[in-house]
Amino acid sequence: MSKTFFIDLTKCTACRGCQVACKQWKKLPATKTENWGSHQNPKDLSGSTLKLVRFEEVETDNGMQWLFFPEQCRHCVEPPCLDAMTIPGSIIHDEETGAVVYTELTADEPDKDAFSMACPYDIPRVDEKTGRVVKCDMCIDRVKVGLLPACVKTCPTGAMNFGDRDEMLALADEHLAAALKKYPEAELVDADSVRVIYLVQTDPDSYYESLSADASDTWRGPMSRKQFLASLGRPIKRMSS
Repeated sequence: MSKTFFIDLTKCTACRGCQVACKQWKKLPATKTENWGSHQNPKDLSGSTLKLVRFEEVETDNGMQWLFFPEQCRHCVEPPCLDAMTIPGSIIHDEETGAVVYTELTADEPDKDAFSMACPYDIPRVDEKTGRVVKCDMCIDRVKVGLLPACVKTCPTGAMNFGDRDEMLALADEHLAAALKKYPEAELVDADSVRVIYLVQTDPDSYYESLSADASDTWRGPMSRKQFLASLGRPIKRMSS
């Protein structure tokens, strides 16, 4: 059965253990950082940072809220980035797990920007050293032998969960019901169309403009992100209450 992440952002403390675990398992180099006015570092995803905990301060009627968002590839159920592939084998959509895996053949793709432009979440990045297009691969090497993804294994609060899709959807609904008692605006983001489901306590755009596929103001193509997704027949965003 295909796999799915469920990430409960109401339980995330921004410890960044997942961010570090990803680098350790993938043997990715550290990124030189600087103070840019936020506790978040590095500033963005890159060829050597495939998972990033984003920080946002939001002012509400009840005071300031810290919102934390561990960002990664969503492993879409119907990956639009497959349409950007021109070399067979550049992207593998694994049938068993549902993982969307970019291979070394992406280095030979003539238009590497097409991968990020096709992604409604602006995830793929080019590794300047290897020329490959890279992103989270669901730790497929671990998952295939029965282990949890490194980021999930290291999470100390239970914010990150991983398992069979049906089980994760049920867990997401359970957590949503509990969260709504404290956060009336809580919702599940894009749950029908992705394998990385986030539970947010407020508007997804408050966390980051590309948390939800509904965002269109960062789209860099000739049409809006919403227009592009509509052309692909994107499933309607799943919300429960």
